[in-house]
Amino acid sequence: MEATLVLQFAVTAALLTLVPGADWAYVISTGTRSRSVVPPVLGLASGYVVLVAAVAVGVGALVSSHPDVLTVVTLVGACYITYLGVSTLRNLRGADGTLLLTDEGSPADGNDGLRLYLRGMGVSGINPKAMLMLLVLLPQYLTPDGWSSTAQTGLLGSIFILEVVVIYFGVALFARSLLLGRPRLNTAVTGVSGVLLTGFGIWLLLDVLAF
Repeated sequence: MEATLVLQFAVTAALLTLVPGADWAYVISTGTRSRSVVPPVLGLASGYVVLVAAVAVGVGALVSSHPDVLTVVTLVGACYITYLGVSTLRNLRGADGTLLLTDEGSPADGNDGLRLYLRGMGVSGINPKAMLMLLVLLPQYLTPDGWSSTAQTGLLGSIFILEVVVIYFGVALFARSLLLGRPRLNTAVTGVSGVLLTGFGIWLLLDVLAF
């Protein structure tokens, strides 16, 4: 592979990762209300590992070329992201209906690290928009000579996943340092994250139901 193409891909992928979306909303909402930012960030990264592997072996292209399969994947992903958004909003209120203004870092619904990890994996791993983005982006930087397309995809995908880990850890830690100790701001930002997750999920539903 050409070093220039690898560098260009790294820059492009980093810029796309820096664009706020469902991933950002999830990592901020969980990073500020859980004891560790590691499980949600690694969950998101693991979801992208699945997508990169699917693209590398041709599963992603197979899914995108079959409208019915892609529709099912989109519906599942949309419902899941909407569920997470609604759950985030519901967890802002305690059993008595009062807002949970706490910076203790313990999740309101008792989620453990494994559950946060699996939820993060679901946010990125069954997001059809992320799959289509990788399907469009990765092939542009593959070269016909030298390494096989699978090896090239694996290398570029690994760079993207590393960037995801670094950037999302940065986002989570920055949000944590900014919001912990400021319970009202913490609750407000978590609420906005819940709205964004819900809105993104509903947008996906409307997008697929429009066809």
